Amino acid sequence: MIEDNLIENVELTIRRNSLLGEGDSLLVGFSGGPDSTCLLCLLHVLKEKYQLQIHALYINHNLRPVEVPAEIAFCRKFCEGLGIPIMVESVDVISYAKERGMNRQEAARELRYQVFARVAAEIRADKVAVAHNADDQAETLLMRLVRGAGPAGLSGIPVKRGNIIRPLLQAGRNEIERFLAVRDIIPVMDSSNLKEDYFRNMVRVRLMPMLKQANPKLLQSLGHTMEILREEERYFGILVTKNLMKLISRKSPKRIELFLSPMEAMEIVILRRVLRRAISETEGLRGISFQHIEDIIALIKKGKSGDRLLLPRGLRVIKGYSLLVITSEEPLRIAEYTLDLPGEAVIEGAGYVLTAAMEELPAQACDGRSAALLDAERVQFPLTVRPRRPGDFFFPTGFGRKKKLQDLFVDLKIARDERDSIPIVVSGDAIVWVAGHRADERFKVTETTKKFVRLGIVQGKF
Repeated sequence: MIEDNLIENVELTIRRNSLLGEGDSLLVGFSGGPDSTCLLCLLHVLKEKYQLQIHALYINHNLRPVEVPAEIAFCRKFCEGLGIPIMVESVDVISYAKERGMNRQEAARELRYQVFARVAAEIRADKVAVAHNADDQAETLLMRLVRGAGPAGLSGIPVKRGNIIRPLLQAGRNEIERFLAVRDIIPVMDSSNLKEDYFRNMVRVRLMPMLKQANPKLLQSLGHTMEILREEERYFGILVTKNLMKLISRKSPKRIELFLSPMEAMEIVILRRVLRRAISETEGLRGISFQHIEDIIALIKKGKSGDRLLLPRGLRVIKGYSLLVITSEEPLRIAEYTLDLPGEAVIEGAGYVLTAAMEELPAQACDGRSAALLDAERVQFPLTVRPRRPGDFFFPTGFGRKKKLQDLFVDLKIARDERDSIPIVVSGDAIVWVAGHRADERFKVTETTKKFVRLGIVQGKF
């Protein structure tokens, strides 16, 4: 029977991939559509065999207000008939997509998995079961192929990732529909699945029928291709792990620093994968394309120290003298501090300490970078240390005329994401010193100077 065949197929997927353990607590994503309805039925059939505890979760994306109430009513009634408790959660996809510059489908997916994670933790579920099937897998492969994905992307949707399991991934949509028809189950239909303005729907409605006509065993063929790619990716994954372990200098949740020299000589096939893995370690992988990876490789091979790339989702890649820094940290904007005489100001988060001290006779000259020597009688203490402000200007030593601070940063090739972290030392309303870079002509020492003030900056002191 069709019903028995599908159950056997799903059980085989479960056993081969160790998707379920005896006594597991499951959270099942349930929309009332054919796939999730079939999944819930199958898990209910297997409930006694695996001693499962099953909870269903409906997520309202607030995109189809007319259809949703009827869907929720269907889901509640269906779960009641199976004796399965159901929860309903709501997310605001439109606002989330607008805030992050994402399309609605991408935003809905991201929010959906956030809710799965939270609710699973709340009810202490061991696994979260979702209803992707073999047709979804084939559609995903074709979409990624059209968009230019690499082998990892073309290996398809994993049957298991973390606590997310996909027991239906080897079952075709036709099998699922026949299974429901035999049981006289009429699921709800999401009207948005028929709109061809979504790329996936275009692939589903137009492309897949033509390809299945050309190759009736399309799902099996593409499935075999993806399995080969997954096996090769697993092998490459081992190589990438070994290489990345040797490259990491320092790592935090939003920042990773990699030694440059080994990457400059690394085979590009491995380097691409190492970079993608490293970026994923910074919580910034989504939105990073093949071209972005190629740009990073060009930065490694041809860039100069201090060069950087600004990538989507706030990701920055910076080439240093010996390290490549990949970070999704927010660029630092320093706070405002007071610098007295004598005294020091510790610039939190930036790793700077600014100092001020009196000198009778200057022991050494100052270059304006690590220190600035000023005429004490021209400076009003306490000084203010602050970040840049719109309209800031000063008179750089040796320049001879007024200059906008913005223009100085451009001339010195200081990256935009670093400018708010540079301490600006101010006396009254006048800039005395752009710490680490230039002093102001108006406060410099002359032959008539009697009292000297030395300002200094120490980096990496703490």
